[in-house]
This record gives sequence, C-alpha cells and structure tokens, in this order.
Amino acid sequence: MIRGLYTAATGMNSMQHQIDVTSNNIANVNTMGFKQDRAEFQDLMYETLNYTAGQTSETTTNPTGIDVGLGVRVSGIQKNFLQGDLKLTSNTLDLAIEGNGFFQVTQPNGETAYTRNGAFKLDSEGNIVNGNGYMLNPQITVPDNLTDLTIAHDGMVSATDPVTSTIQNLGQITTADFINPAGLRPLGESLFMPSEASGDPIEGNPTEDQFGGLRQGMIELSNVKLVNEMVDLITAQRAYEANSKAIRTSDDMLNIVNQLKN
Repeated sequence: MIRGLYTAATGMNSMQHQIDVTSNNIANVNTMGFKQDRAEFQDLMYETLNYTAGQTSETTTNPTGIDVGLGVRVSGIQKNFLQGDLKLTSNTLDLAIEGNGFFQVTQPNGETAYTRNGAFKLDSEGNIVNGNGYMLNPQITVPDNLTDLTIAHDGMVSATDPVTSTIQNLGQITTADFINPAGLRPLGESLFMPSEASGDPIEGNPTEDQFGGLRQGMIELSNVKLVNEMVDLITAQRAYEANSKAIRTSDDMLNIVNQLKN
C-alpha cells in the first residue's frame, strides 16, 4: 500500500508536467514562429519479486515473473519543428521560410542565435533587425534613399534608386539548418541556440540543397493545433485525477489496517 502511494504520486507529478507543457503551447498559439513542445514519459525501475523463468521444480520454470513498477517520470520535452501555417501580411520586411532552415541573428553578447520568426524591421541606421533589435546575420543595411525593397525567394536583397531607376543589390540573406533541430536549446524570444545534441549549424542560401526558400510579405505562425492541445489538457487532467484517487484508495486501505485492533 505504501508503494502505491508513492507510485501514484509520481503519476500526479508527471501529469502536472504535462499540463505545464500543454499550457505553454496554448499560451503561444499566436506566437509567430513558435514550435510546439511535447512531453515524453517513461516508466521507472521495477522491483522484481520473482524472476521470469525462475525454477519452480527440478524440471520446470515459471513462465512469467513478478515485476512491480514504481511509477513514471518525464524523460524529455521535445520540440516539434513541423512548419506552421504561413500568413500573408504584405509587410515588406516580414519573411517566412518555406521549408527547412532558420534565420540567424546576432545577440548583444556577439553570439549567433537562430529563429523561425521572420518579423524583421529597420533600426535607426537602416539595418535589418528582429523585434528585439538583434541584427540579422549577415548584416544587411538598407540606405534611406532607396525604395521598393525586394527580397527574392533565394534570399537576395535589392532595392531601387529612384533617381537613376537602377536596382542595387544590398546583400544575401543566408539561413542555417541542423542535423537534429529537436536538440536546439530554447532561449525564449523565439530564439534557439545550438547544443551538442543539435550538431553544428549548416549555413547556406535559401532554395539551395536542403534549405527552404523565403517568402516576402508572409510570416510563419505557431504550429500549435489548439484542438489537439485541448484534448491533451483534458487527458492530463483525468489522468491526474485518477492518480489522486489511487492515493486516496491507498490511504483508505491504510486507515482500515489502523482500525483492525479496534
């Protein structure tokens, strides 16, 4: 009975993690470039009371053992990097990657972070930056005397000189990809950092090799499916409730034992 108390407690704790993960997904259902989290679980060690194929006589063995599980734990929280829906915004500096790849931005500490959020802007010096002011890497500056900023499917940035009506190339947007994107370390602010699990970044031009092309005037939405999250929330809630009832049942049984003397 005591074992049942602790086993059910691990179930309640794990379902609390599930609810936390699901709540975060729901909270970010409208966050541009957000990638859904998925909690993964595994059973804990087993207490073996009787080994499988143990001797029952000189010539026979038991076909099954007696292994009592000790509960469950969270084994990991994995990011789902399936592409979210693309939304047309008609904003010149809104970019979406249609396929694999991440935009690269330079953080204040000089390190490069990676993101799928392509809601870019211009700073006071004409540099293309993200919503936090982190500069796009490689750096691209748009002079204020140019008009009709165009970002091609392959990442080439150009604009028109209204005086001479000539088109000037301003730079090339490159993207990065990883062997295991699920191994990226989330920083918040829709940014990710590489880790040993993700592997080193592979840089290239959009539309080349495994890299997706860019779509100007579009933005990638969150890939969270609200209906699925609500179903997961209900399932976790019921599992949490069932584990609490298992604890209550164990408590009632212990209470019966305590009353035997009476």
